[in-house]
Amino acid sequence: MKRLLKHMAVILGIVAVSLMATYVGLAVYYHNAFPYGTWINGIYCTGRSIQDVNDDLSGQFHYDGVTVEDRDGNRYLIAAEDISYQFDFEKALEIFQKQQNPWMWIESLFGGNQVDLTPVVSYDSAAFDACFEALPFCQDRRADKDRRVEIIRTTQGYALVNERTDVLFVEEARGAVLSAIEAAKSKVSLAEAGCYHDLELTAQMREALDIWEKLNSFQQCGVVYLMGEEEIPVNASVVCDWIAVDDNGRFLLDEYGELQLKENAIEEFVATLAQKYDTVGASRQFLATRGDLVTVEGGLYGNRIDQEAETAYLKAAFETKKNEVREPVYLQEAWKKGSEDIGSTYIEVDMGEQKMYYYVDGVLTIDTPIVTGNTSRRMGTPSGVNFVYAKQKNRILRGEGYASHVDFWMPVKGNIGIHDAAWRGKFGGTIYKTNGSHGCINTPRAAMEQLFEMAEVGTPVIMFY
Repeated sequence: MKRLLKHMAVILGIVAVSLMATYVGLAVYYHNAFPYGTWINGIYCTGRSIQDVNDDLSGQFHYDGVTVEDRDGNRYLIAAEDISYQFDFEKALEIFQKQQNPWMWIESLFGGNQVDLTPVVSYDSAAFDACFEALPFCQDRRADKDRRVEIIRTTQGYALVNERTDVLFVEEARGAVLSAIEAAKSKVSLAEAGCYHDLELTAQMREALDIWEKLNSFQQCGVVYLMGEEEIPVNASVVCDWIAVDDNGRFLLDEYGELQLKENAIEEFVATLAQKYDTVGASRQFLATRGDLVTVEGGLYGNRIDQEAETAYLKAAFETKKNEVREPVYLQEAWKKGSEDIGSTYIEVDMGEQKMYYYVDGVLTIDTPIVTGNTSRRMGTPSGVNFVYAKQKNRILRGEGYASHVDFWMPVKGNIGIHDAAWRGKFGGTIYKTNGSHGCINTPRAAMEQLFEMAEVGTPVIMFY
């Protein structure tokens, strides 16, 4: 038994000495090499020398330069080659290796060691300065005292010029870009790096900002007038003309500190709107069936805006900050709104040709000869754009020295209308010059009956020679 124990002690001693020798041997081995389980930048480095690992890391490392992004999202590249950029991992590897205890190599058996190292870089400082100073955001060399805060008038209304907010501090930007290059970063945001700052404001500047808040609120009117197919926004370019200023261009405020309106400014705007889009009695260009473009003036048909109602509406809209699309209130309405108000369904009375046409949705439906007012007796039918304002059957038409029965009567302007004329055997030609009507539009009965059934009250009637 004693002999067995002695042999076991000898064996254990040999094993212990062997393990100790192995441990010491590996510690000595790892003194100049990386320990087991070491990964650097994704490269397996166990047992490898600094120079060997440096070669691999340098071979896989690539740096094009840094992209500099300003606050507006504009990006500019400072290329590595333009600043003679160089790099080397050797120094970083030496520092990392010195931080490792070769006598503790056994710990790596249970966890390993994965690290990311940044190379030590160098570059040409003068070349960097030249590249940095050429960037667009470095071209503004104004002194802080020259950066203004003021309200200006533009074609789009009043605008604020504030050159004292988000001012780039160039030296801070330079430092942020350099730090990115030294850390081998491919991008740096100057905004995220905190390179923009607000400058101190003077009392006059703060006053301008207070006025701007009022102006900006006033100019945010959301009313859009719908004028037929056109939209007329009451936007900043319009309402800026409504704001009262003194002879020196300073904004006038009321006793409550609010902006004052120019006297009658809204009334004048509505009047301008009416001048453009009121079409009653307007001069119109009309493509006649005979093929030429005729000018038709006067008449009763058209749109007429209720200016008083619209002025009241706009004043209230600004007080309550309304935001809506609006069709104005009309004193008189045509079938269509806007400057082109006739549409594609209408009656055309060509008195020069003594023809009448009825179009429905642009399709010619009735084509008939007529007899209009007797021009030799100065009873010629007047030109103009009018409309059917009534429809009657079995009407007695009375005038000085006559009383005539008609089956169908469609008045278009005062006592002038379109009707059948049973007493006539012929229509068209030059009859109207010597044997025309008292001003009405005499129509063959068959055509008149068809027109009476189809045409609605309100249908435009374009009358011209």
